[in-house]
Amino acid sequence: MIRHLCLAIALALLASGAEARERLSLDAGWRFHDGDVPAAKGAVPGVAIGPWRWCVAPDGAADAAKMTAVDLDTSGKEWHVAQPGEDIFHGRVGFCWCRTTLPNVPAPRHVYFESIDDNGTLWLNGRQIAHHEGWSDPFDVSLDAAWKAGGPNVLAVLVENTAGPGSIGAATLAGSAPLPKDHPAAPGYHDADWPLVDVPHDFVVDHPFDPKADVNHGFHPGGIAWYRRTFDLPAWDRGHRLWVEFDGVYRNSRVWLNGRLLGVHASGYTSFYYDITDAAVIGGRNTLVVRADATSNEGWWYEGGGIYRHVWLVRLNPVHVAHWGTFVTSAVPDPGDGLTAPADVTARATVVNEGSNDAMASVHEELIDGRGKRVAQWAGESQPIPAGGHVDVQPVLHLPSAALWSLEQPALYRMVTEVSIGGRASDQVSTPFGIRTFRFDPDRGFLLNGKPVKINGTCNHQDFAGVGVALPDALQTYKIARLKEMGCNGYRCSHHPPSPELLEACDRLGMIVMDENRHLSSSEDNLADVRAMVLRDRNHPSVFLYSLCNEEGRQGTEEGERIARAMAGAIRELDPTRPITAAMNGGFGLGISNVVDVQGFNYFYGEFDPFHRKFPAKPCIGTESASITTTRGIYLSDPIRGYVSSLTNGAEQSWRPSGEREWMSGTYLWTGFDYRGEPTPYAWPSVTSHFGVMDLCGFPKDDYYYYQAWWTKEPVLHLFPHWNYAYPASRDARSQPQVEVRAYSNCERVELFVNGESQGVRDVPLHSHLAWKVRYAPGTLSAKGWRDGKVVAETTIFTAGAPAALVAAADRTQLRADGQDVAVIRVGVVDAAGHPVPTADNTVYFTAGPRARLLGVGNGDPCSLEPDHADHRRAFGGRCLLLVQSSDTPGPITVTCRAEGLKSATLTLNVAGP
Repeated sequence: MIRHLCLAIALALLASGAEARERLSLDAGWRFHDGDVPAAKGAVPGVAIGPWRWCVAPDGAADAAKMTAVDLDTSGKEWHVAQPGEDIFHGRVGFCWCRTTLPNVPAPRHVYFESIDDNGTLWLNGRQIAHHEGWSDPFDVSLDAAWKAGGPNVLAVLVENTAGPGSIGAATLAGSAPLPKDHPAAPGYHDADWPLVDVPHDFVVDHPFDPKADVNHGFHPGGIAWYRRTFDLPAWDRGHRLWVEFDGVYRNSRVWLNGRLLGVHASGYTSFYYDITDAAVIGGRNTLVVRADATSNEGWWYEGGGIYRHVWLVRLNPVHVAHWGTFVTSAVPDPGDGLTAPADVTARATVVNEGSNDAMASVHEELIDGRGKRVAQWAGESQPIPAGGHVDVQPVLHLPSAALWSLEQPALYRMVTEVSIGGRASDQVSTPFGIRTFRFDPDRGFLLNGKPVKINGTCNHQDFAGVGVALPDALQTYKIARLKEMGCNGYRCSHHPPSPELLEACDRLGMIVMDENRHLSSSEDNLADVRAMVLRDRNHPSVFLYSLCNEEGRQGTEEGERIARAMAGAIRELDPTRPITAAMNGGFGLGISNVVDVQGFNYFYGEFDPFHRKFPAKPCIGTESASITTTRGIYLSDPIRGYVSSLTNGAEQSWRPSGEREWMSGTYLWTGFDYRGEPTPYAWPSVTSHFGVMDLCGFPKDDYYYYQAWWTKEPVLHLFPHWNYAYPASRDARSQPQVEVRAYSNCERVELFVNGESQGVRDVPLHSHLAWKVRYAPGTLSAKGWRDGKVVAETTIFTAGAPAALVAAADRTQLRADGQDVAVIRVGVVDAAGHPVPTADNTVYFTAGPRARLLGVGNGDPCSLEPDHADHRRAFGGRCLLLVQSSDTPGPITVTCRAEGLKSATLTLNVAGP
């Protein structure tokens, strides 16, 4: 495969003496095993911890010095014995002390907890070593700093319970003992019978639906999976630093290289990396192993599982820019016309020396515009960097006329940071960024480049039809483009940091992003996740807001305020340029409200005006607005089949409270796309939510056009329902049933026709819709829209005949030969006259070749139990979807769509060199 060849060539170039930093994809060629491996004996080889001696702690940590002492006597009757996972609270709210003596294991030593319910503070030999908040979160703690050689080593845990049961879950003490040969993380483990997969990869989406599985996760059972990949490193890499970077693994991952445990990462949403220099085999073969544990959840929606984002191998010289070590900001004194303005650009960079010798290094910054032209530069003097030390630079580069990043013209620049030693490049990092000015005003709402902009946003989870959560980069772009077509200009990452590629798509296309942290917690591991989100994302011009959390129970309390201050402090220390909000559904004006810069409202529209009157200096935004809860193409709710009528007014209820108040910065609808899980208002066989403005495939629902009408300027005129009712024919038209016909339009007036006969002219109410009650008669349903006395929009719906043919269209016909690019093929069923058949449910079969593979299929049916990875899909509402992924070989791809008794559809894609 070309991707394997590219890696080999790149490593060969490194061996020839190339100096620049290299970042190579490790996406291809993983061996995969679905399920745990018995020989693993748990995630981390080691000794199970427990049972625990425990007692009630009425004063919490007040007597910690006594209760954590090594020689404390625990033989009294107030002390009890509990096994791992045993409930020791039985509904009582408060604290308990738990103690155990650890056996001796070789260094480095750490203890891994599956969970502490709810929160835990840890002491080893009387020394506090960690604090963790969150009942469902596994975490890992190093013991070496407090370990006593020869023992005894006493681990004490103060467990806090806030509701329900409380316990310490399974825990493992691990050291550096070598892995047994039959352990799947051992380099020589036999994995030839494991299938090959490429990442991004979601193994959970292939698990069959199970009505006994978690309804909120879409009835897809979770599980555990193993991934193994080998790669060679040239002998010339000796003396260099090597990293492996993971954009995201869901979740609770453990990573080994050559049998050495690199670390444990609990969050399924934050990016992380490991320095593998000491564990790597230089001049030989290396084995990278990942265990992903998706048996427990972080959220209440479908979250998938596995290495579902990219993996990278990074090679650097010892003196280099730190990981996520650049931060580019700009000051625009006067945004002028909002298109160009003078700007001062500050290029902060941290340079580290991870070598064994001191070094004299210089930093050079080049500012490159969107055409690739250098428009400014700065050269620093050579300065000493001691071994193990670092230096920071922050030069200011002036641009007399900078192109401003905006929604309509998202101009991008690059800051190229080069580190040199003795005149020779040691490292080079290119940082994309944008120049713009913005603020949230309590009276005028959101201002971008000096002009008020209403944020027309949507909340979104990260899955898509055919692939689960493992989206290729092209699908990230496809989703943002579909939202832009609707008039959407804001994206809320619900409820976690997104993939880097999604933010890159928002940067390129012009989309305002609310970047959201997953958990409300001031524990060090959660603050580390917060810092990772900010460091990774702070150069993206699309990111305008950081959100601390979503609908947390402690949001209006003093405790919530304390936690939020710690989190906000961590954000502001790393990025003081962006405001902070929180998605709140209660406690407005209390708790977290005292911390955030912009007050967020999840629903509770009635609180907008009272809050604004009481806190007139606080900007406001709708962080989440009402779900429309409809099923595409359905106009009569069917609880048995799990469908919800599209004849609702949810769209208006969600937009008007923000759209009609100038001081409201805007709102984020729940949601832009349907997503797996949360199949409200029905359960099985519904496996997908109904909340989206578009379905899981990105096919618009009717309410899509409501937002398009009020969020765009071009004329919009949309009629519904479809005109294929199965009523019996009658000679007496008066006996035909009446049907409610609706129109979404931004025209001034609309006239409706049934078979050419006018049903009346109506004025279009602001932020609302039109409706007529008409007698159903097969034929045509049409409308005309007027502005300034002229017809500016017309539309017609036909009563379709029997299905006769398939039609297919691709979002683009040119693909890259990189083995990852994707074309989205939308397939429709039409009658003999070419009219869409809105009730068609024919099964469509797909082929694509050569130079391609069928990546996935979908149809937007929230109750479909068909597999996502298949060569066929039943149409729903007359539509289905095919994802075609390119191979590594250039040339044409022929895509054919067939259905029994229908004329086939064929289209050609072209794959060009990467």
